[in-house]
Amino acid sequence: MFYYLDGTVAEILPGLAVIDCGGVGYACMTTNNTLSQLKKGEKKKLYTYLNVGESIFDLYGFATQNELNSFKLLLGVSGVGPKAALAILSANTPEGLAMAIVTEDAKSLTAAQGIGKKIAQRIILELKDKMAKETASGLDFSGGKGAAVPAVFTSKATEAAAALAVLGYSTQEVQMALKGVDVENLPLEEIIRQSLKKMVK
Repeated sequence: MFYYLDGTVAEILPGLAVIDCGGVGYACMTTNNTLSQLKKGEKKKLYTYLNVGESIFDLYGFATQNELNSFKLLLGVSGVGPKAALAILSANTPEGLAMAIVTEDAKSLTAAQGIGKKIAQRIILELKDKMAKETASGLDFSGGKGAAVPAVFTSKATEAAAALAVLGYSTQEVQMALKGVDVENLPLEEIIRQSLKKMVK
């Protein structure tokens, strides 16, 4: 129903941002990461998710499409509702979440308020399974030259590709995003961050 809201930040409250669009204030539940990018009185676009159910009509807003994609992915995990997904994304950036899943780092997920070890392990298990089905195992990291690629490069590139696949990007999008990124020398999280920036552009 709503793809995004583009208006003026009218109010900033704990876990909530009100965006004024043409005189109508839309209350968007959101993450600490998104709230940190907002300033009252300034123009801002939030990508939205509408949760509709019996006596429920809640709007969620995110500063980036990557964060919205991560939110939707978390909702697809059994036992994870909007409140838990917001908590996880308040404690982790989208690239941090993807890396936690790829490296099976449950501690990064349990750092979120109300997230226990059992639910963290379920998130990793279910999203790693999703990643295994979607990951771009056929990506060519040789640059098309047929040259041998160092094992560390291949490993990091594969992990980065897997993390990006977790966030919902296709094989072709991942391949394009990783081109030109110094996969061999950069830390994994920075590789993911730079790739995401390229895809947003």
